Amino acid sequence: MTQRLHMVFGGELKNPTTKEFRNSDEIDIVGIYPNYEAAYSAWKAKAHQTVDNAHTRYFIAHLHRLRDEDHAASPTEELG
Repeated sequence: MTQRLHMVFGGELKNPTTKEFRNSDEIDIVGIYPNYEAAYSAWKAKAHQTVDNAHTRYFIAHLHRLRDEDHAASPTEELG
C-alpha cells in the first residue's frame, strides 16, 4: 500500500471567513499522519477542543500531493 502522508495544523485566524492566520509564528502543528483516517481523527479532536473560539480553525494538508509521483525525484528532492 502506498503511504499518503497528511499534516494537521491550525490556529487563530484574522477573520473566521478567511484562511489567513493572525500570527504565523503561533501555528499549531498537531502532527503528520500516515493516512487520511488518522489525520481526520486528530483534526476532529483539535477542532472539538476549540469549538468555542470562532477564530480558531484546523486543517488537513495532503502532503502526498506535494510530490510528483510520476517522476523518480520531485524538484524539492533535487535541491538537497
